[in-house]
Amino acid sequence: MLNWGNCATFESLFTDGMYFKDVIGQQDMKQRLIESAKRDVVPHAQLFCEQGGTGAFPLALAYARYLNCANPSDTDACGHCPSCVKFNGLAHPDLHFVFPIVTKKEAKKDVCDDYLPEWRTFLKKQPYFNMNNWLEAIDAGNSQAIIYSKESDEIIRKLSLKIYEATYRILFVWLPEKMHQACANKLLKIIEEPPQNTVILMVSEEPDMILGTIQSRAQRINIRGIKQEDMIEALEREMLEPDAAKEIAHLASGNYQKALELISVNEENEFFLGQFKEMMRNSWARNVKAMKVTADLLAGIGRERQKNFLAYCQHLIRENFMYRFQTNELNYMNRKEAEFAVKFAPFVNERNVFELMDELSKAEGHITQNVNAKMVFFDLSLRITVFIRR
Repeated sequence: MLNWGNCATFESLFTDGMYFKDVIGQQDMKQRLIESAKRDVVPHAQLFCEQGGTGAFPLALAYARYLNCANPSDTDACGHCPSCVKFNGLAHPDLHFVFPIVTKKEAKKDVCDDYLPEWRTFLKKQPYFNMNNWLEAIDAGNSQAIIYSKESDEIIRKLSLKIYEATYRILFVWLPEKMHQACANKLLKIIEEPPQNTVILMVSEEPDMILGTIQSRAQRINIRGIKQEDMIEALEREMLEPDAAKEIAHLASGNYQKALELISVNEENEFFLGQFKEMMRNSWARNVKAMKVTADLLAGIGRERQKNFLAYCQHLIRENFMYRFQTNELNYMNRKEAEFAVKFAPFVNERNVFELMDELSKAEGHITQNVNAKMVFFDLSLRITVFIRR
């Protein structure tokens, strides 16, 4: 087994806010953003798009800092001016965050500002993150996080205020695809008639789910996966052995968040693998009683985890299909998944792989649409019985 070394430093990587130097790889994009600021050609609405873990959020945050730095260099913000000092604490008066939340009536939390202490602590700890990390940080349980319609009033109020001291007032929207329709419409009006010296930075993982008129009025910036050599360098810098860093960089496939999950003891991944095994065995054996038990269990884990589980199942189907070709560089499975693939891969072939992927994708869509989860998972298991024996 590879020695992954001491990984305790990962959580303390970004204790002073985000600079360009902290963003892993993405050198071309850093230079593009810096040149934009230096030439004072700053689009008032920008949409950073990624598939997750590639650095869109830390890039946009480093860009916001650079735009307001009093003494920027050719490569980064100075870190010492009054603006940078305030950015270190993510408490600049002209920096406003909008992000998905879960309403908590008992705690009187129903807008983003109510979560600002948790949000700032969370960002300082791990600027490479996903929705699951955020839901766990706020103890959301099985609730789905969205940006509620009430947030639109907060956005208008903040942007109607006079700029305190910044060159650019920044409205930072994480996951605008999670916006309530009313909130999205208000944001559209602001983008169409932006207040002076206001820059709206949006970071999205599902840009096609954003209101089309918002997409058309924002400059889209696509963030590609992190290059493998940059990923390896970052992992080695955090005390991983070279062989381990190379293996993890390959499995992560440009996604630093996934690399962090691979390094940690990932109970979620083991749970998903276990439930995938159960689902496939039950469908193969046509064990209807066991299918119902599994469906009941999965129905209780919350919508976000259910969607992640179905995405994970699609990943495993793809990897088991590719495993049959014995081409290691095309496979992205950890050891336990690869051990399972030895026996399971023969059951995923040209006669059923597309149907299996299609059924899992449909189930993920149904979960997103709030269809009854027990029905979705039970029906999925029944449908898999048709294809698994081909």
